[in-house]
Amino acid sequence: MAEFLAAPAPGAPPPEDVAYVNARLIDAASGRDESGALLTRGRKIADLGPGLFADGVPEGIEVVDCGGHCLAPGLVDMHVHLREPGHEHKETLATGGLAAAAGGVTTMACMPNTAPVIDDIALVQFIERRARETSLVRIHPIAALTRGLGGEQLTEMGMLSEAGAVAFSDDGLPVFNSLVMRRALSYSTAFNALIIQHAEDPDLSACGCMNEGETATRLGLPGIPNASEAIVVERDIRLAEITGGRYHVAHISTLEAIDAVRRAKARGLPVTAEAAPHHFALNETAIGDYRTFAKMAPPLRHEDSRRAVVEGLRDGTINAIATDHAPHDQDSKRLPLAHAANGIVGLETLLPLALELYHNGHMPLIEVLAAMTVGPADLLALDVGRLSPGAPADLLLFDLDCPWRIDVDAFHSKSKNSPFDGRPVQGRALRTVVGGRTVYRADGY
Repeated sequence: MAEFLAAPAPGAPPPEDVAYVNARLIDAASGRDESGALLTRGRKIADLGPGLFADGVPEGIEVVDCGGHCLAPGLVDMHVHLREPGHEHKETLATGGLAAAAGGVTTMACMPNTAPVIDDIALVQFIERRARETSLVRIHPIAALTRGLGGEQLTEMGMLSEAGAVAFSDDGLPVFNSLVMRRALSYSTAFNALIIQHAEDPDLSACGCMNEGETATRLGLPGIPNASEAIVVERDIRLAEITGGRYHVAHISTLEAIDAVRRAKARGLPVTAEAAPHHFALNETAIGDYRTFAKMAPPLRHEDSRRAVVEGLRDGTINAIATDHAPHDQDSKRLPLAHAANGIVGLETLLPLALELYHNGHMPLIEVLAAMTVGPADLLALDVGRLSPGAPADLLLFDLDCPWRIDVDAFHSKSKNSPFDGRPVQGRALRTVVGGRTVYRADGY
């Protein structure tokens, strides 16, 4: 039976020394993949390697036998919706933290489309304070790029950065005004801030509720063309070239947009992208007979685009895997498809779905983990996502091959909206450690 351990009270003493022995140490930042041991001292990693504790663990140090399983940095999810403040009936920082810990995620960046919108210093500070008080894992706020997500007036990016915002985005809505986006990218260079775009042409998407194509036609549903994403990405790449600003495509989903990012990178432009697991694990056929739990934005695409996402991750065009965790209550999802809310929960399925890329032979394990650790950590300029002396002791112990079926009723998130219920997967979190303290462990670990 799984167990959560309470977060320490503010001002609590640092945790005791812990030795993790008999582990497969995997660290994408250094290329490490070897059997060995790791020592945490307080909130930091003190040492690690194949020769550590060769003569035994000294007395007074707690020992965790990893049983030969993988010990990696805790996962970093750079795109989650935690609904607090304003929609706490769907999710809170606390329940999102439980879901993250159970899924091996030790750091999250939360999106600003809350109520009120996270577009001023007080709300950035509120998120940070509430996270410290209630969450088992680290939570960093992403601030709105424009006031009220209105797409017209830029927020005070410099002051918000100083207050703790790790990036800027109007996610859920595109910044469609070219001049506003140009000014945002130009202004961001003063702070080396990351600008995250929900790439969608609202006129082309209009009332579409799934991918445009044969399946939408058969179901009699209005479609969203690939061009809706690609046009905005192409435009923004031009603006990034003009300004030198760091531009990032959220939940990229189409072959055409991925090709545009690939070409931009080849030209040395500061352009990056992330992909969500549902865009490489599913295609548009998952909608089936109007399954609203498979409705999301951007929508599930044609098989050609699904394969393009896999290839983009494989060749490094896509820098990170992020869940776009979007919890919704039953009343928001159990509606006719055109009226149902977009989005699915993903924190507790991130690890096993990403590991499908390894188990299916698409990517080496260390590269899969890079996209969920050092990749997003570097994009957000966070000091996590690494196994190295002096780094935060944020760890994930996981069984690489454990077979199981996803069961939404067992989720710790408040919401259960997932199209993966019943899907057979391999690999699951056994123990999650944040700042040297175990916050989650499966039975026996």
